[in-house]
Amino acid sequence: MTKHLKRSGMTILWMAMALHAMLTACSTTDKRQKEEHVQTVLPADSGYVKTMVLQYADFNRELISNGTIAAAERVDLRFDSPEIVEEIYVRNGQHVTKGQKIAALARFKLQNALDQARDDLEKSKLELQDVLISQGYAVEDSLTVPPEIMKIAKVKSNYENSIIQYELAQYNLNNAILYAPFEGIVANLFSKKYNLPPSSDPFCTIIGSQVLEADFKVLEGELALIRIGDPIQLSPFALTDYTVSGKVDEINPVVDEHGMVRIKARIQGTADKLYDGMNVKVRIQQAKGKQLVMPKTALVLRNNRKVVFTAKNGKAIWNYVQTGMENSTGYIITDGLQAGDSVIYEGNLNLAHETPIRVGK
Repeated sequence: MTKHLKRSGMTILWMAMALHAMLTACSTTDKRQKEEHVQTVLPADSGYVKTMVLQYADFNRELISNGTIAAAERVDLRFDSPEIVEEIYVRNGQHVTKGQKIAALARFKLQNALDQARDDLEKSKLELQDVLISQGYAVEDSLTVPPEIMKIAKVKSNYENSIIQYELAQYNLNNAILYAPFEGIVANLFSKKYNLPPSSDPFCTIIGSQVLEADFKVLEGELALIRIGDPIQLSPFALTDYTVSGKVDEINPVVDEHGMVRIKARIQGTADKLYDGMNVKVRIQQAKGKQLVMPKTALVLRNNRKVVFTAKNGKAIWNYVQTGMENSTGYIITDGLQAGDSVIYEGNLNLAHETPIRVGK
């Protein structure tokens, strides 16, 4: 009986030791699998990916801001005389050249006022001569008349005031027609023929179409990163896949109450699709020379670390990387990859280490 109990006890002990060993082994295996799960689990079917050869290229650091388009040349045209608008030669949106007629006022009253002012001036000249003669000076000796005597004679004859009224009447008649001061586009023209022009608002606006500017703001902390001449890229919110280039042209040396600094940039080349006042996204670029640059889409996060897959011998290879500066399209690679590596930038979201891949065209 005693021997039987001893053999049973030994059997139970051996079974317990074996079970403990099995559990320990399973735990170690599960832990290893959890740590290497992303790298070892391979899909059954290989997927198509797109690759690029990593190489050194020009890199531009970017600051992003929002702004508006403004014409470098813009003028509000007004009539100086409250007369009826007789003719309007243009319409909103029309392209005009320098010196082209915009509109004209009725000129009858203006011409009449000029003729009357001319007659008054002639009368004043005669009265001036009479005053000088009464003071003992001949008309032909007017240049030798003492300044004090000449001043009194002009006041008595109303000569100076007559000249002023004549010049004003002539000015009003000459400005009864509005001309375009430069080449541009007509805007804000709302008046109608045979009506009085607006007394407070401009008759119309001429917006220069040759030179456009971008007006935007940056934080004062970013001001040290911007210099005159830095290139920019402009993308209108209203237009997709449309971008124009420019250069920083002016930095206003004042920080406003919101900690912002106003910047102006001159747009280069033609920008037919841009309008005065249009809202745009501004990318301020600063050249950083040749850098090892990869597309942003090539980077994925695994276990909170930066990973880039490269293509090698028909398989995706897992690479931990370190990145530096970035812009809207790419990262600078500082560690983990070398020039000449075939980087996977599309189709990489579900890849694991040594996943079979097929490179698409």
